[in-house]
Amino acid sequence: MAKAAKHNKTNAVRLLEAAGLDFATRDYEVDENDLAAGHVAEQLGEDIRQVFKTLVLRGERTGLFVCVVPGDCEVDFKKAAAAAGDKKAEMIAMKELLPLTGYIRGGCSPVGMKKPYPTFFHRTALDFDRIYVSAGVRGMQIEIEPQALIGFVGATVTDLVKA
Repeated sequence: MAKAAKHNKTNAVRLLEAAGLDFATRDYEVDENDLAAGHVAEQLGEDIRQVFKTLVLRGERTGLFVCVVPGDCEVDFKKAAAAAGDKKAEMIAMKELLPLTGYIRGGCSPVGMKKPYPTFFHRTALDFDRIYVSAGVRGMQIEIEPQALIGFVGATVTDLVKA
């Protein structure tokens, strides 16, 4: 698979390369007014269910954790909290994202955050041969086999979305 040439290598890309994982980067046109996964899927010409968004939540007692869910779904906070061993969880404030993860909205990758946080993937990631997650910048996605990515980040697979 060809690597993208347009962007400098992100931390996420460097880490996946160093681990010897098979992946590709895919560039897409950024619309600053529409950072939603639907726009990304449309730009890539891919199924929205394969384009996963990375969300950072804070558990009431357990602290920060990461949920990776399909682009067309909303995280279920009760399910996410339970996965993290907590009773309640909420999204972190937007202004906290960069200082805590090193990433900005629309460019948050489950790979290469400033600290390793417990990470959970929605179970449908395993329904596909390849999924897409942010490469750590707006305008670039990583295309990768889900099991390889889940293993690399040490994630747990569970049900995380609203029915």
